[in-house]
Amino acid sequence: MESSGTPPIIDAVADYEYIHPIGFAYYATTSSLSPKFYQTIVDRCWRRSGKILYRPDQRRSCCPHYTIRLDSYEFKPSRVQRHTVNRFNRFVLGDEYTKEAARLYPKTREQAKQRNNEFVLTERVHEAEYDRLKTPPEPAHRLVVTLEDDNYTDEKYHVYDNYQKNVHHDPPENRTKRSFTRFLCNSPLRRQTMLGADGKKRRLGSYHQCYRLDGKLVAIGVLDLLPYAVSSVYFLYDESFQSFAPGKLGALHEIALAYEEGYRWWYPGFYIHSCPKMRYKIDYAPQYILDPETLHWDVLDRKVLDLLDKKPFVSLYLERHKELANGKAEEPPPNKAPKLDDTNGTGVAAGTSGEEEENDRSLFRANMPGIPSIAYMQGVDLNHIALKGMRTGPLYETSDLVGWDSSSIYQWPGVKAGVAELVAALGTDCVDVLCLDLLGVGE
Repeated sequence: MESSGTPPIIDAVADYEYIHPIGFAYYATTSSLSPKFYQTIVDRCWRRSGKILYRPDQRRSCCPHYTIRLDSYEFKPSRVQRHTVNRFNRFVLGDEYTKEAARLYPKTREQAKQRNNEFVLTERVHEAEYDRLKTPPEPAHRLVVTLEDDNYTDEKYHVYDNYQKNVHHDPPENRTKRSFTRFLCNSPLRRQTMLGADGKKRRLGSYHQCYRLDGKLVAIGVLDLLPYAVSSVYFLYDESFQSFAPGKLGALHEIALAYEEGYRWWYPGFYIHSCPKMRYKIDYAPQYILDPETLHWDVLDRKVLDLLDKKPFVSLYLERHKELANGKAEEPPPNKAPKLDDTNGTGVAAGTSGEEEENDRSLFRANMPGIPSIAYMQGVDLNHIALKGMRTGPLYETSDLVGWDSSSIYQWPGVKAGVAELVAALGTDCVDVLCLDLLGVGE
């Protein structure tokens, strides 16, 4: 967790409800997040959409969202993926450049043999980029790939407008400059630099990976760069670029970035097994899936996919204990509540004490996987969470709120109950680094 600097700011009120038509989710809004904090909650089933943070309920949803990630250090491109890169490189370079460059800059026999027998992703994805080429001669096309701040520009907006119109068939009112900015620009992640254990500096924060062909912006990968992850937020492209399988090219560039810069993990976004459009995400292997109950990573193999074919909600933790419980009177109890510094990744299933009388909209009544019970939360000190009550001035604590001491986390809806829900959803040890922004309430 954060040890210094400005704490993340998250609105104090966050309801458990539908945030989109395909499932339940618990959500909060944020105005500032450190990449380290966001890395932690991403590994607890959270994702962001603009400044909205949400954690889906895999148990109640008809289309459960699962967090998956790929280890770039173990990744081996498939034949189709290799073909996609090679085909695009041939187009960019052109036959004349390839022949003339081979004459002017001949490879040794060993170099030629190695290239023919081995596909090195971190070499091939950059092979046709203009700043990597030996010139003269000039290639058929000029490819430039840059990592830029996630700021709005008209150039980027035109790609967004074209993509949403031609790929998603959005009407004009849904693809405005305002919607583009809110969704894909000006992220709440604070831009930082991290020095890794390998001595390399890594950029942290939100960026746009821009692909320009002959000076025209043809694709954008919206990325969150985290201490140990390249998290793919969105990928969009111009229709003129569609024939080159831009989605595959973008994914391979992002995996290469994770490998080269030492982030290691590539997060392609939530995986929805019942959605055919999501199946492309598991074409990149080896993938790992986050268990909703324990927040443990398991290999996303054929066994897991077969289980997802049979049932919408899958927890390998529960599946293992069902196997162990065969022939026994009862199933082993779940583990204790997850903590941010729990390196074993253990967690707890949701539940209630049986004595509370909350409305069904309370998070603690939802039986959401991986959430500690309200009885467990009773023992968590919620009194000293920072509060931002003015745009300038000192921070307060939750215990300074009028009526705080006389209220209970069982009194839902209520401020203390809402704070307890948020802490339970984020992780009980976030209390030292969380700042609740009261200015955002009601906005």
